[in-house]
Amino acid sequence: MPGRIIERYEHVPVTKADLDWADLVTLDLSLYEQPGGKEELVKQLDHAVRNVGFFYVKNFNISQEEVDRQFALGREFYSLPLEEKLKYYNQQDLESGEYNGYRPAGHRVLGNGVKDNVQVYNIPKFDGFHQRKQPPVLGNNIKEIEAFSRKCHEEVVVKLLRLFALLLELPDEDQLVRDHQYDVKGEDHLRYMHYAARSPEDNAKVGDLYGPGHTDLGTVTLLFRQPVAALQILNSAGEWKWVRPQDGTITINTCDALTALTGGLIKSSVHRVHAPPADQAHVDRLGVLYFARPNNHVVLDPIANSPLLNRLGLTTNAFTELDQHLTTEQWVKVRQTQQQRPKVSAKIDATGKYTYEKKDLEILPGLHAVIHN
Repeated sequence: MPGRIIERYEHVPVTKADLDWADLVTLDLSLYEQPGGKEELVKQLDHAVRNVGFFYVKNFNISQEEVDRQFALGREFYSLPLEEKLKYYNQQDLESGEYNGYRPAGHRVLGNGVKDNVQVYNIPKFDGFHQRKQPPVLGNNIKEIEAFSRKCHEEVVVKLLRLFALLLELPDEDQLVRDHQYDVKGEDHLRYMHYAARSPEDNAKVGDLYGPGHTDLGTVTLLFRQPVAALQILNSAGEWKWVRPQDGTITINTCDALTALTGGLIKSSVHRVHAPPADQAHVDRLGVLYFARPNNHVVLDPIANSPLLNRLGLTTNAFTELDQHLTTEQWVKVRQTQQQRPKVSAKIDATGKYTYEKKDLEILPGLHAVIHN
């Protein structure tokens, strides 16, 4: 049954603040099918993923109209009354590592009495293994959401996986693609993410951060362009730089599972969400993201048949050094359980440094999450 007409999404103006922007490479995916195009893209990708783990892609065959439609659906969901959104929230599921559905703001206390200001709604990929009831505003548009989810995978993730395979000198450029099949059970998901504007006084209590420095746990994350400046990355010189919203691009970051599979060659990018600059500080921030992960059965040991990894001696990772050979499914569960576990708020000093008790950061015995200050 068709739902009501959803109005077009209007993006707010970009900031006029003179920020310290990151210098990131842009991969033009229109080169992908051209003679020599993949090789040229791999050269660009090599520096980005070894040093920062962040880059842009453009010409990715998803129209701005399709992207804005997802922003409109996210806006409509977050405009629902809280009691309606809470029908799709289960705290016990969150704490046991199940992250799909709704997570309200205030789930965690950041520190100094200030709770987090982020709402999350995750829609798992449509592989037949994640049947969930959706709110009508999304359920009435679920075919469109599925088409967008599949396009994220086919038009962006698959192409990047082939480029990574070429970078690693794998004998078959589809080797990583086979480990990331859309219709095989996995934990990929589309996310609508809403950050509510906070007062300057509350921001000051938490180091002017909406979220401290961290890495993502999968293969790559796709962040669709939105104009409220807040994302910052930690570069190879140890400096925090703002990520500029570039028209017609997706911001890509590489993540923990890809770092594990490459023995640390590909950097899991460190990033955080800062309070926006003064001319956007009053604006709520809506994000549309897609998180790609290896299929659940994939063991996250370093890839054994990569000539490059073998030449460089990159044959272990943080898991294997603990004699752990985790599948993606196991890794996602233990990492999400650690992330969603109720924990004592951080100690936040005057410089904005976040410090947690070690037990609150334990993922596995001997393996702890890192908060990047």
